Amino acid sequence: MNASEVLCASGVDLSYGSTPAVRGAHLSLTRGEVTAITGASGSGKSSLLYCLAGVLPATRGEIRFEGQSFGDLDDDEISTLRRERFGFVFQYGELLPELTIEENTALPLRLAGKRKGPALKAAAAVLDRLGIADLRSRRPSQVSGGQSQRVAVARALVHKPAVVFADEPTGSLDSGNADAVLKEFLTLARSQGTAVLLVTHDAAVADQADRRFTMADGSLAPQGAAS
Repeated sequence: MNASEVLCASGVDLSYGSTPAVRGAHLSLTRGEVTAITGASGSGKSSLLYCLAGVLPATRGEIRFEGQSFGDLDDDEISTLRRERFGFVFQYGELLPELTIEENTALPLRLAGKRKGPALKAAAAVLDRLGIADLRSRRPSQVSGGQSQRVAVARALVHKPAVVFADEPTGSLDSGNADAVLKEFLTLARSQGTAVLLVTHDAAVADQADRRFTMADGSLAPQGAAS
């Protein structure tokens, strides 16, 4: 890996039993850069994302984070890596309904052991950067879909992760909200030097990325290259 690469996958296969989902994927993620993977439903793009995030173990191949192979880490170390160095944005936000917006945003810091006061202060700062600091005392049920997804973005970035994995992060939003949330997300991620892996079926979303790949039948290829 070179100095700017944070995560690198080489020859990664992933199978569900006898059914292959990912075939020989090669991919590197670079600090401050957004990489998009597009493809039809069932093409394997989400399976690859969860494999690269350490959620699903690769059947074959190697994934290295900051030079260290996932294969050298036990389950607890992988869990710590996901909690402290990775961020996640999902299609429906997945906020905890019993927590306030500020508490939801601070959650990664609290799980990493940061004291409540400093964690909430950091959360408030990120919410302010995303223009929703005035919502911090509300519950998720009291905000709109677009606002909820901004909170999910704030939560994913509050601990300044090395990598954010985003699986259809604007898929549940109307086009106006989707464009605004996506731009805010990517601007903040790039400013923090966070690498972003963005999985989407939407070409307009993928157009916001620095690099694009397509996936078909489990095979990953740079856009315009033969599979």
